[in-house]
Amino acid sequence: MPPDARFAAEVASVLTKAGWFPGRRMLPQAERWADTLAGYTSPEGYRHALFPAAVEAWAEYGGLTVGLEGAGRQQARTAFVIDPLAGLHQPRTLADLGRCLEVPLAPLGEERDGQALLAIDALGRVHSLDHSGEWFLGQTVDQALSTLVLGTTPERLRFVADTM
Repeated sequence: MPPDARFAAEVASVLTKAGWFPGRRMLPQAERWADTLAGYTSPEGYRHALFPAAVEAWAEYGGLTVGLEGAGRQQARTAFVIDPLAGLHQPRTLADLGRCLEVPLAPLGEERDGQALLAIDALGRVHSLDHSGEWFLGQTVDQALSTLVLGTTPERLRFVADTM
């Protein structure tokens, strides 16, 4: 399948330059990440959730580093890396958000050299967590990567507590 069947030309070009290609499947690396995450327990006793959507995303996109910055379509684009170990020490944060969303989350990577944590949920949706809140980047990893590469505005997650 040509890259542009899944992505806009600009997104496909950026991802290809970062090392992605259609059919990329780095399953041994994804399994090593899963083993490392499964072996970590936070000081409070929290453990990472592991599920097929996360492992599939790590296998296809894991290790990609995208250094884009500057103006995007609606906001500044930010550099990001797909590396679940960027969230190794965040199982409680992910568990807390997962309880609010009623679905488990696993780390996916980070934006801006650690200023935001990228997470994937068990349904394959992608979120970003930073100092200003939680953001919904896309229903799929493909949509989320397009949001990041194109600099389109993500949707802010809102919870009942936010409206009180």
